[in-house]
Amino acid sequence: MGRVSVDVYPHDVGVPLEDVETFGKYLGGSPTNVAVAAARHGRRTAVITRTGDDPFGRFIHKALKGFGVDDRYVTAVPALPTPVVFCEIFPPDDFPLYFYRYPKAPDLEIRAAELDLDAIGSARILWATVTGLSQEPSREATLTALAARRDGITVLDLDHRPALWESRDEATRWTRRALEHATVAVGNLDECAMAVGEREPHAAARALLDLGLDLAIVKRGPDGVLAASRTEVVDGPPVEVEVVNGLGAGDAFGGAVCHGLLAGWPLTRTVAFANTAGALVASRLACADAMPDTAEVEKAMPGEGS
Repeated sequence: MGRVSVDVYPHDVGVPLEDVETFGKYLGGSPTNVAVAAARHGRRTAVITRTGDDPFGRFIHKALKGFGVDDRYVTAVPALPTPVVFCEIFPPDDFPLYFYRYPKAPDLEIRAAELDLDAIGSARILWATVTGLSQEPSREATLTALAARRDGITVLDLDHRPALWESRDEATRWTRRALEHATVAVGNLDECAMAVGEREPHAAARALLDLGLDLAIVKRGPDGVLAASRTEVVDGPPVEVEVVNGLGAGDAFGGAVCHGLLAGWPLTRTVAFANTAGALVASRLACADAMPDTAEVEKAMPGEGS
């Protein structure tokens, strides 16, 4: 549930945006990419979001269907354009993003009254994001969806985009409110610091678990991932790849985490699988289009591939 966009990514690597000559058009938006990633592992997925009533909105519906993601909960906001996102690609670790979400992104117009709360409540897993809390009416809708959960796994992606918030304190306040309904939290070091005031990975994980979560996943970029439950701590090392574009790696990781949790895998295997999925996407240009399937990930897993 949350962001969607059309990603316009340069085909020219290591070139400033003003000098790029050719681009590719891709489905984007972090939670939308997570839905695509999970679908690539054979999971039945749907995304709750909104687009403009325009050609890019039609492209999003077409792309979702092509990836096997249910688009029935994707509706149009006639007065707003579908968001477009540009990036620059400077491997291995510099990928500036330029969000065109003006005057307001349609995905922030998701309304509580329009939600299918029976479907949300009965889903085996719900993935929601902190970005969805940044403005009304999306904030109320996101909190309503989280509160509708009866059982299963509820993931809050800490996905903090400072430019979308009035202040960091405001982001922290609403994130803490949403965490009351979550069973799993996923975030990088900066996002964990926003949510619980801790940047050190073990301290951040403990602080998240102290809020009542079952699982805390702290992404450490090139240093790997720390995942902690109430009974287990897994320190997942990074998977070495030649990075092309790191922007979709976290979404591939998220979709793979969903797959592992739904499969009931041990935490160690889930983390290793998700790390590998993220690394594979980091070695490719696109995000949604680059998501690997299960066989690709298992072949590339350290100690399991050829």
